[in-house]
Amino acid sequence: MYARLVLGCGSFGRSLIDEIRDWPGQLLVVCDEERRVDTLREEGVNASQAAPTDPDVLAGFDDGITTVFVAGDDATQNVAAASAARTAFPAAHLVAYSGADPTPSDVADLDEVADETIDRGRETARKLRTSVGDEGLQARQLVSILRNLAEPLAIVTHDNPDPDAIASAVALEVLADRVGCDADICYFGSITHQENRAFVNLLDFDLRSFDRGDDLVEEYESFALVDHSRPGVNDQLPKDTPIDIVIDHHPPRIPVDAKYVDLRSEVGATSTLMVDYLRTLGIGLDEDVATGLLFGIRVDTREFTREACPADLEAAAHLVTTADAGTLERIETPSISADTFETIANAISNRQQYGPVLLTCVGDLNDRDALAQAADRLLDLEGVTITLVYGLMDGTIYASARARGADIDLGETLRDAYGQIGSAGGHSDMAGAQITLGLLDTIDDDDESLVRVVQSVMTDRFLDAVESRTNKFSVTRGSFDDQPLRMTESRVEWVVEAGRDQSDDADDPADDEQESE
Repeated sequence: MYARLVLGCGSFGRSLIDEIRDWPGQLLVVCDEERRVDTLREEGVNASQAAPTDPDVLAGFDDGITTVFVAGDDATQNVAAASAARTAFPAAHLVAYSGADPTPSDVADLDEVADETIDRGRETARKLRTSVGDEGLQARQLVSILRNLAEPLAIVTHDNPDPDAIASAVALEVLADRVGCDADICYFGSITHQENRAFVNLLDFDLRSFDRGDDLVEEYESFALVDHSRPGVNDQLPKDTPIDIVIDHHPPRIPVDAKYVDLRSEVGATSTLMVDYLRTLGIGLDEDVATGLLFGIRVDTREFTREACPADLEAAAHLVTTADAGTLERIETPSISADTFETIANAISNRQQYGPVLLTCVGDLNDRDALAQAADRLLDLEGVTITLVYGLMDGTIYASARARGADIDLGETLRDAYGQIGSAGGHSDMAGAQITLGLLDTIDDDDESLVRVVQSVMTDRFLDAVESRTNKFSVTRGSFDDQPLRMTESRVEWVVEAGRDQSDDADDPADDEQESE
């Protein structure tokens, strides 16, 4: 015997179900969207996939129902569902939600058939204060810029984008589409981390991948950067590309030049900023976009344990009623490639510990995202509070560092260590570096002396930087092996400097050292 029936399951419906699911008596949800029904069932809610607007279908569920809630987001469908419910359950108490964007006619029709109408009109004054008052000033400026941009617009993420960058770009594309601006999401590099691949594939986001050397400037008229702030730094745009929009949560190290700039380093994710824009402007989100933004916030704040602020929590609370929990679980439990396992295994076998600091060289890399996973795993070793894992790929040294319970800023530490010979940066407990070896092609790949001297340079510079930034401990130096090096450290430094001179500009890991853990 069902006491309550919910018809439809939009964002309001999810909030309603969460509120009433534990009330006395049985609850049944009828929704025509298979994925929402599957998600509800996974959460233990009795849900049936059927048309909530068909009175004959609804009559089949008549088993003592006393209350009917119409809770979809579409106003027209809610009117039809309310009419069907009144026909099927003439004695039931009928409560109808007016929908996200009801017309006066929709509200009038619901008032006529329902016992009680929940109308968003009561929120009008609050929304006006938000969208028209000072709180909405930034959002109005962004909309104005988007409406007047030359089209098409390229929304460019940083290279090898992570979930926060991808979700932020998708949200900006939603906003651009709402105001009539033709936009594409563009990125250079690759999406290799298994969680990130699952993220893009399961949510079916439309992204354009470009190769180094492709000329976006010839193809697009306007440019927006999300989750990074400078052209030519961690993307492959020319450094002099005029930028129209920048939205990022990383603190800039030099002034950022664009028509519209929103840099809020106090928040933990750029996705949080995009949620703020969409809420302020009253733009509803579909399930996939909400799921993407929620995952982006969770990843960048490491489940709200790293640099999270109240705005991140508020954004997540707003998204959770629409996001698909089942899809999130599938994203977070993907298969791991053999290359990643091999990199983690090499990191474990090659590790060298200096007090609480652990460093390891994994050798040749096939997947740079595996470094971050190895650095996280090694941080679980007893007595280790700082890890640095690095390897070689395509003539470049890539490094990922992690810290836990250490009084140190890793981003600044890596800049101290490698900023003069490459690029480095990141967060206080998660950072990365890239150092180009421009003359590597002239050196035999099997020359062990190169690897050993690279180890020496990476280790000495990092340990010096760690010691200079903390007085709580000193590291004990060791040696790599007793065989004489056939290449001096100064030779490697020269190779590094030559690579820096010959490269277009090294990527800046301060913006993209945010791989999924």
